[in-house]
Amino acid sequence: MPEVATLENGLRVVVIPMPHARSVALSLYVQAGSRFEASPEAGLSHFVEHLCFKGTARRPRPQDISAEIDAVGGSINAATEREYTVYYAKVTPEHTHQTLDILGDMLRHSLYIPAEVERERDVILEELAAVEDAPDEQAGIALDGLLWPGQPHGRDIAGSPETVSTISQERLTRYWRDQYVANGCVLAIAGAITEADGLALARSLFADWQSGTPGTWERNQLSIGERVRLLGKETEQAHLTMGFLGVGAQDPGRYALGTLSVIVGEGMSSRLFTRLREELALCYDVRSSLTQLLDTGAFTVSAGVDPSKAAESLREIASELRRARQPVTTAELERAKGLLSSRIQLHMEDTQAVAGWYGARAARDLPILTPEQTIERYQAVTIDDVQAVAQTVLTDEGMRIAVVGPFTSADELLSGVAIND
Repeated sequence: MPEVATLENGLRVVVIPMPHARSVALSLYVQAGSRFEASPEAGLSHFVEHLCFKGTARRPRPQDISAEIDAVGGSINAATEREYTVYYAKVTPEHTHQTLDILGDMLRHSLYIPAEVERERDVILEELAAVEDAPDEQAGIALDGLLWPGQPHGRDIAGSPETVSTISQERLTRYWRDQYVANGCVLAIAGAITEADGLALARSLFADWQSGTPGTWERNQLSIGERVRLLGKETEQAHLTMGFLGVGAQDPGRYALGTLSVIVGEGMSSRLFTRLREELALCYDVRSSLTQLLDTGAFTVSAGVDPSKAAESLREIASELRRARQPVTTAELERAKGLLSSRIQLHMEDTQAVAGWYGARAARDLPILTPEQTIERYQAVTIDDVQAVAQTVLTDEGMRIAVVGPFTSADELLSGVAIND
């Protein structure tokens, strides 16, 4: 099992050799995400992520960074999540040192030139405006707000036009200096590299990275707010989302809930797909998914349907979830376990996925389980486990619904939508 090594400055490093790989994936995780932000500065972490691509003292222009990566045939990108920000790259082995130097330079030595800050502010505002043209995203964000009202993990990670417009350059640089410190980061390296070489590389490039006192994330607070949110919008499709508070990433019940999600709504043989698409032709796509944060989570069903079929679709989704509170069949359980096992194994063929598997866990201080250990936990799930988590999670009291579509009232849509037996 790969082990996490901690350098003298607090930087945590995990190296996963993959002897048959032809690439090396590098991922730098930072303790910076929407859960680290106060409401008036929502989008701060995402804004900083953008600015790390805008130039350093050694690479003063954005194109200096991209051109250097392009010249070696590699790729580089980043993503801001609720509990971390990750910067990642993938290259052939001979370019590992150069690429990690680029990543480290971006995170440690960004320039924050005022003109670039304002230019990127406009880019992010356009990114937020694009959500208005994506009703499925709007529905998902609205559902998060119902599940976690008034909390950082219940809002758009990118913030809002109001908050992004008012975040000052001074606040951006101060947050960057506070959070982007050695003891607030994790480096994951996977692929054609040995553990010794990976650790030596990390020390050679980051031994002088200063440590600090990064801010911490906001814990989840149980609160009850609205149960339904309707966003009236002239769309060709109605976008339906139904969600329930689930379990966190440290809860043993996550394996049973993951198994339930596969049975109910993941894949073309799932109950929801079979019923709503194949039997009733109510939609093109319907699916369930899980969100697992450190101390909370969500079970979500989403679908895009003709507005005239929205009410019937919601009733049918509720009916399938009501049925999911009863024992699943042995055949369904075994099929779900097979899907989960294969999904994990196929995912781990990619060096970037392997770096992400271990890096994200280390960044959130979760136990470093191997894929094989995770598969064993799914294999141990029983029919009783699945029913127990279904009856706990899938309830009328916990149900939240967000709809985007050409409607003026939610009353007719929600008639007959019930989960409890």
